[in-house]
Amino acid sequence: MVIAPELELVDQIKSATQATAVDEYITYVKSRSERERMAEKKITGVFTGAYAINPFDGREIPIWISEYVLAGYGTGAIMAVPCGDERDHKFAKHFNISITNIIGSYYNGEEANPTKEAVLENSGFLNGIVMKGASDIVITALEERGIGTRKVNYKMRDAAFSRQRYWGEPFPITWKEGIAKEWKGELPLVLPDVEKYGPGPDGEGPLANIPEWVAQELETNTMPGYAGSSWYFLRYMDPHNNETFCDRKISDYWNQVDIYIGGTEHAVGHLLYSRMWTKVLYDLNLIGFDEPYKRLVNQGMITGKSYFVSFIREIKDSVEYEEEKLLTTTRYFSYSDKITIDEVYQKYPEIKACFQGIDQSKIEIGGQRIRYGHLFVDTQDRFTEGSMRGYVAVNLDLFVQFDDFEWEPNLTENGDRYLQGRQIVEKMSKSKFNVENPDDIIESYGADTFRMYEMFLGPVEMSKPWDTKGIEGVHRFLKKFWRLFADETKGLIVTNEEPTPEELKVLHNTIKKIESDTERFSFNTGVSGFMIATNELTDLKCHKRKILEPLLILLAPYAPHIAEELYAQLRQVSPNGGDLEGASILNATYPTFEEKYVIETSKEYPVSINGKLRTTMNLSLDAEQPDVEKKILENEIVQKWLEGKQPKKIIYVKNKMINVVV
Repeated sequence: MVIAPELELVDQIKSATQATAVDEYITYVKSRSERERMAEKKITGVFTGAYAINPFDGREIPIWISEYVLAGYGTGAIMAVPCGDERDHKFAKHFNISITNIIGSYYNGEEANPTKEAVLENSGFLNGIVMKGASDIVITALEERGIGTRKVNYKMRDAAFSRQRYWGEPFPITWKEGIAKEWKGELPLVLPDVEKYGPGPDGEGPLANIPEWVAQELETNTMPGYAGSSWYFLRYMDPHNNETFCDRKISDYWNQVDIYIGGTEHAVGHLLYSRMWTKVLYDLNLIGFDEPYKRLVNQGMITGKSYFVSFIREIKDSVEYEEEKLLTTTRYFSYSDKITIDEVYQKYPEIKACFQGIDQSKIEIGGQRIRYGHLFVDTQDRFTEGSMRGYVAVNLDLFVQFDDFEWEPNLTENGDRYLQGRQIVEKMSKSKFNVENPDDIIESYGADTFRMYEMFLGPVEMSKPWDTKGIEGVHRFLKKFWRLFADETKGLIVTNEEPTPEELKVLHNTIKKIESDTERFSFNTGVSGFMIATNELTDLKCHKRKILEPLLILLAPYAPHIAEELYAQLRQVSPNGGDLEGASILNATYPTFEEKYVIETSKEYPVSINGKLRTTMNLSLDAEQPDVEKKILENEIVQKWLEGKQPKKIIYVKNKMINVVV
């Protein structure tokens, strides 16, 4: 078994012969943070010289200590099962500890198998039991013998809470002889003003550089942004109260936040703590609700494309495939953004060989990577397509690995050592070097096109791959929308004429749809609604202010720049006869849907002569038989087919059809 090195129990059980080794190891562990210990790949540990007694069979179990077991997680002790746990297996192999095979053929002796389906062997009274059901049997047996208690442990994800940086809320604690004590000074504890900040001594945070801070023995780490932002929605309700964070009467009036919007990853940090603070304040009877938000919307991620390449590497006379190996490692690119390509060549002559024979003017350096054309050469084993368009593909001579293998230089797309590249869609992230710079899109199409195209990609809750193939369509829509207001040669063409029923119908159908789609966060269908309305108004040749102004206000949240510009121009044809100084579309009254404009009052009826369709006629929905017969006989096409004869009968089926029998 393995226990956490910092447990007091270690000093009590270490043997005399192992005491020095144990003490030295504990000193090493104390120099490392919990995060470093959790991320450590190297296997470390030491035998305490003590043994535990297995309560079921009396066997002695050697007790080790290792940094991979944490005192704050569970009981701070684990009973190792090397054949079923990879970390335990590596530990046992590293220290040559015997491994008991309890899962039979599921264990091959070389690597752990985490299966829960194996029938247990070498397990005493548990032999023949499927592993997944054994834990409950063991706990019950321990309780029956009075030597154990069933208990559930919870652990809050806290890995990213403390940060070694200047910004963020300071922890209001001081350290006295290594023990955290409550800060007795004035609250809130405010960060000191500094002219510049940087890492503190011995890897500490920037606050460790400030003498007055260190003199008070204050904690030099700070809390992350979501520590404060998790509760300050309550402070917004009562920001000037010097007695309490928020008066109970005020929080009872405003109540919860109506809607919380955030990505799924963001929710793990901010939303988790926000719910925790709220539940604590509720339990203390300081607020009247135990959930901070009425509704949660998780927007999907915009994903990016990453490109991987495979090479054939040659070792002696054999040919083998090595996947995803590219130039370079961090060692080759530990430079600042200000370094020149000549300085890179001087420092790393092997890199210069990779760039021979290519246009040096197309090489860009920055952020620990070299970029040429479409492709990035970076510190990870990947390359990505650049966001700039129109570049030619990079010369594959770039991708030569110098570290672990001897790679032949001058790899070419047509050579026998280059294999087909592949593309995957994954999270868009700077760490993956697959980020598309919005500035490039905005420069070509404008911010409104970029904004609406993102909405148009699909439902807000879904993750969507970034693809600019459809962006031209959104851009054409906005130009078409603009042409309802202005002509390239005539300028503004908006009039104050009264709208027709058809135009009012288009407007109010759009108001209803956009209002519904926006409230449902269905922005992609909202963009479609704008496109349909624009096409219909273009067909109607509508340039009337009473139609276009409400439509423009609807568009403002979707395309604010175009909406603001056109709204300013639209005031020139305002009924009050002039521009309203300082008027902004942000202050405009949101249009109201009126059902009377969309109620159908007429219908296009098919008109048949002796059962054969000859024409159509638009008639009022409340038309009666005499009115229909009169209009039928007055219709020129019907008269043509009657050839001067009188119809025997005119069959009128309301809301369906008309048939003239001759």
